[in-house]
Amino acid sequence: MPRLRLLDPDDVPALTRLLVANRDFLAPWEPRRAAGWFTEDGQRTVARQALERYASGVGVPFVVLDDDGSVVGRLNLVAIEHGVFRSARLGYWVAQAANGRGLATAAVGEALAHAFGPLALHRVEAGTLAHNHASQRVLARNGFVRIGRAPQYLLIDGRWQDHLLFQALSPAG
Repeated sequence: MPRLRLLDPDDVPALTRLLVANRDFLAPWEPRRAAGWFTEDGQRTVARQALERYASGVGVPFVVLDDDGSVVGRLNLVAIEHGVFRSARLGYWVAQAANGRGLATAAVGEALAHAFGPLALHRVEAGTLAHNHASQRVLARNGFVRIGRAPQYLLIDGRWQDHLLFQALSPAG
């Protein structure tokens, strides 16, 4: 069963419920968010902006699906560049109840197939907090290799935190 599909504005209510229910679970891995971000209006804005980036060719917003087709997370390919770079960055989250079942691993694999297939990219980069071993395992299972450490890379949970950087290269070379 496919684990990804393109974000649809109709997904906003489900995503809002997931984000509210998983607010504490996701907090250590995410930027701090204003209260309005956890509302349907806030998520409508997020979805609209993501779909605008998609229409411009610089991002692909996906939802992650469970076995029954319900939405359990998000996955984004962002900062898509073509030309000589042909690269994108990958980010994702999956609800706590869906963790540990291989959904993220499958979703990342599908995202790579999309990046290296229809998008014709050469490289996908992903960063994880240095202590996020679960996400590092998801990346490793999908052929990502560690390429470095970025000190104070992102403002996560209110602090500038180091990230480990990974990349996957297209099998087509």
